Amino acid sequence: MRTTGELSEAAFRRLYRHLRDTSPGGAAPRGALDTITGDRVRAAVREVRSGRTVSLAAPVNTRTGPDDADPAEHRLTAPADGEPGTSGLEFARDRFAMNIHGDVDSHLDALCHVVYDGTLHGGVPAADVLSPAGASALSVDLARDGIVGRGILLDIPRLHGVRWLEPGARVRAEDLAAAEERQGVRVGRGDLLFVRVGHRRRREELGPWDVAAARAGLHPTAMEFLAEREVAVLGGDGNNDSAPSAVQGVGFPVHVLGIHAMGLHLLDYLRFEDLVPLCAWEGRWSFLCVVAPLRLPAATGSPVNPLAIL
Repeated sequence: MRTTGELSEAAFRRLYRHLRDTSPGGAAPRGALDTITGDRVRAAVREVRSGRTVSLAAPVNTRTGPDDADPAEHRLTAPADGEPGTSGLEFARDRFAMNIHGDVDSHLDALCHVVYDGTLHGGVPAADVLSPAGASALSVDLARDGIVGRGILLDIPRLHGVRWLEPGARVRAEDLAAAEERQGVRVGRGDLLFVRVGHRRRREELGPWDVAAARAGLHPTAMEFLAEREVAVLGGDGNNDSAPSAVQGVGFPVHVLGIHAMGLHLLDYLRFEDLVPLCAWEGRWSFLCVVAPLRLPAATGSPVNPLAIL
């Protein structure tokens, strides 16, 4: 989980081409979602033993802070004065708005989220797809029927005996492999891989900070691990990308590699603090996972509340 190890842009582009050409979702229209077959879903259902359920989402943030200059907005719209009457029928109503791709709220990134060299996933020209009306292809609508499969949580702070990784730390493939071995689990084809860096716990205990300047995440070369294991989805309790970037001239290399090259739907800013003790108690780190994005046919992402069922 070193903070050094910067890649040149040329080295990054070589890695990009390798992952695009070797990942199962690199050329698939639905990306890596095609690795979640009916057989994989049925196998994931067999992960349910205790029947316990837990949310992997953080509470929606409505307060401005150093990591959220544009927080979600929620207000009661009725009763108009906020005071219900004492007789007759009334309905309490509210309105909600969110910057989907912020740095606090849990969300799903669609395959149209990342524009790299003027193209989207699969080489689709971005100008042909994106407009003020939204995305006409590769939108979150690809996941409209939900993403259901075996989830696996790899807890990197637990591996290293710390409460969280400090901002700027980078998780490498050897960290993922070591966490697998320590936790007695193996990531495989069609799995939903969740990597905990402790971002949420640090924020809850120390308060928010400028995550655009410094945050823990994956090193770009760790994506080779995901490609080799043919993972379907990547999720993290941070942004999945570390900051500062490990690549010269590319601000979000894991997003570029994951979404654009490998066709992975990414889940950013999840919360694993309720899941970890359940996994530890049951002595296993795999579970049935259900991800149900909103039906936003032209959107580049969606707020999401993934559920783990153990």
